[in-house]
Parts: sequence; structure tokens; C-alpha cells
Amino acid sequence: MNLALRSALFTPATRPERFAKAAEVGSDLLIIDLEDAVAPRDKDAARTQALDALAHPSNGSMKRALRINAIGSVTGLTDILALLGQTGGQPDYVVVPKTESAGYLQLLDRVFTEAGCQSRLIAIIESARALQSLDAIASSTPRLVAMMLGAADLAADLGCGSNAPNLLQARASLIQACAISGRAAIDSPFFDIRDESGLQRDTERAADMGFTGKAAIHPTQIATINAVFTPTAEAIAHARAVLNENRKGVGQIDGQMIDEALARNARRVLTAASKTLPKI
Repeated sequence: MNLALRSALFTPATRPERFAKAAEVGSDLLIIDLEDAVAPRDKDAARTQALDALAHPSNGSMKRALRINAIGSVTGLTDILALLGQTGGQPDYVVVPKTESAGYLQLLDRVFTEAGCQSRLIAIIESARALQSLDAIASSTPRLVAMMLGAADLAADLGCGSNAPNLLQARASLIQACAISGRAAIDSPFFDIRDESGLQRDTERAADMGFTGKAAIHPTQIATINAVFTPTAEAIAHARAVLNENRKGVGQIDGQMIDEALARNARRVLTAASKTLPKI
């Protein structure tokens, strides 16, 4: 998995004046949204504004993504043709909503390759049908770098509440598919922008489950998300100690036996730290 992404901020394509805010608050990824955040009557104008913005260089190291409309719709196909037809810059990633099969992504891969588009893909998993095809989606194409859970749409499709056990199961299944295929796993946004403690708990749960990052819908959420997904100095020191002890063979730290499983987790911590911290 080669995607260093803790936070991804959704921003409506109709509000280009907000794009720079994502870099200001430290988001790893700006997602310019052509789908849910844009009313049907505004789709054409939003597409033009998004492509105009992508034609200019990004701010600093922040990556940029374009969430298109569903590729099974006329609007989605129009988004793709407009993106591939422009002569300006391309997004680092294209976020594909309502991904339900490997074929969705393989089709985009072929079209992007033919057009010379270098954008990578992030698939949103937000339907019961998608859950049936997680492994196939995860291994569909090397262009795919991450899968993101779309919890709100998935809950609606399943007919369950936002905290229902089947959503927890869906999260676990997505993480497993990503772990097997080497993709990043991005959790759904936390939708109550006023509940800071709720965001903290939800983000910590996502990290504990194995997600590698989390999406956001408001700039004020980015600091919390980045903090949770950035290894602390204590975690880094412990990881180094575990690896030092593991090199000796069987060892202990504070009475805990050190084995290869703990060493693997320590390596994961140090890899994350190397991608998210200036120095370790």
C-alpha cells in the first residue's frame, strides 16, 4: 500500500473559494465533489469550475481528487469525457462513487490508459451489491489505490441505522479486502460537525479497526483525524524497541513477549510515521 493518506476533505465543486482551505488545515487530500454535494441543476457549472481548478498547480504537498458522478449515469459519463478531454492538469485521484463491481474500475482503467490519463482510482463502497464483490473490486486493477466506505448510502441500502451491527461488519469486510490486496482503507465521514468528542471516538474506532485514514466533510475535522492517524512519539519509540528486541530472537518488553506479530505491527507504525511526520 503506497498511499499516505490520513485525511480526505470533501468540498463541493461549486465552492472553488474553499479549495485552498483544505491545504490550510493540513488535509492530505482535497476531494472536489461533483456528486452528492452538487444539485442536479448545477452539475454542468460545477464540472467547469472543478476542471478549471485542476488546471492550476496544487498547494504544497496536498493531493487532489475529483469525485465524479456514478459511471452508470449520463452525468458520470459526461464527467469522465470532460476530464479526459481537458488539456490542463489532471487530479491525482478520481473517486468513483457507487462502485459495485470490478468491471466498473476495469472500464475506467482501460479508458484512462487509452487517453493517457495518469489519475489513480479510489472506489467508494456504498451498497449491498458492492459488499458481495469486495474482494474482486479490491483486486480489479493496479490503478486502484484505496477503497472508502460510504456509510450513509450503505445504511440506506441495507435499511439499517448508522450504528447498526451490519455496518460494523461492512467496515470489517472492507478492511480485510484492503489488507489482502494492499489497498488503503478510508473510513466514512463523521457527519455531526458540532460533536467534537463524537468525532474523536469515531476516528479512534476507525484507526483501531484497521482503517488507514478517514474522510471529512468540514475543515474543522481535519486536525482530529490527522492526530489520530499520526503515530505519537511514544508509539514510535515503542515500535523501535520492539524491533530491536525482535532482532535478538525471543525477547520481552515490560513483561510482554515479543514475537513476529508484534514486530509486524511495529513496522506498520514506523511506516506510517515515515509518511506523515517530517522527521522520526
